[in-house]
Amino acid sequence: MVIQLILSFTISLVVSVIMGFIIIPELRRLKAGQSIQEDGPIWHNKKQGTPTMGGIIFIIGIIVACLIAGFNEVRVGEYSHLFVLVFALIFAAIGFLDDYKKLKRKQNLGLRARHKFALQLFVAIVFVLLMRFTGELTKSVYVPFVNSTFEMPTVLYYIFAAFVIVGTVNSVNITDGTDGLSSGVTIPVTTAFALIALIWNDSPNGIIAAAITGGLVGFLFFNFYPAKVFMGDTGSLFLGGAVCALAISMDMPLILITLGFVYFVETLSVIIQVSYFKISKGKRVFKMAPIHHHFEMSGWSEYKIFAVFTTVSVLFAALSYFGVYQRYA
Repeated sequence: MVIQLILSFTISLVVSVIMGFIIIPELRRLKAGQSIQEDGPIWHNKKQGTPTMGGIIFIIGIIVACLIAGFNEVRVGEYSHLFVLVFALIFAAIGFLDDYKKLKRKQNLGLRARHKFALQLFVAIVFVLLMRFTGELTKSVYVPFVNSTFEMPTVLYYIFAAFVIVGTVNSVNITDGTDGLSSGVTIPVTTAFALIALIWNDSPNGIIAAAITGGLVGFLFFNFYPAKVFMGDTGSLFLGGAVCALAISMDMPLILITLGFVYFVETLSVIIQVSYFKISKGKRVFKMAPIHHHFEMSGWSEYKIFAVFTTVSVLFAALSYFGVYQRYA
């Protein structure tokens, strides 16, 4: 299994790097440039026109890696990694539609929020039902750190899972705000999933987790500051879908409380900012939300934000791994 994970990681990384050299010039030719938020940091204006939809780069790498490294799993009837992959791809399609509308309108406004939410909720419900009826999903929920498992009532589990999916997808999307940030934060998350799958002998989910890690490492070659390409909603919604699908497929959505700590803080900062703004009639807690923009407005460089947030993600990924490791200790 270790060889499969290494193979998946390596294929995804190599293919993603190759795709970067092919796709970025094509995105420039198509003038698929990012429109910058008018209310964002003024120094982000220099990023205007940087190619977006770059998530396609690592998505292709991940698909190729899963098909090659996971071929034997399909032969023996293990399909969970394909369910996770297809689910993430559907979210990528929603993100692509959002990116396309932004490009067409030449402004940072894509799908309406309610339309995006409705699509995400529908996909989440279909995924949970499909996994359940194909036997790839149970109603059991593993509780990290206390090493116990409990079962939820069917309907309650469906509601809970849909809430986790939509919340996680949008949290990852919010985190994608500065060069390399979403990639850097997510690499420790998917690495932890790959290592947990290894000790749980869950080869299918380990393969896709390793593939995502490799794809993001390859993508960082182009997305690290100063970014030559942005992943766009195409990439961030794919990552959000993949992260929550992995957690649910492995019966441990609760691990996202610690493993997705940075995502949670980013989303919480937006909720606090918006709520306090309305209650106080115009006052703010942060200089700007999400919180990575607050630090940016406070003088942090994008490199420092990437380094600090990624380090925090690494620490919480390590904590999450050892919280699950005791299951077999």
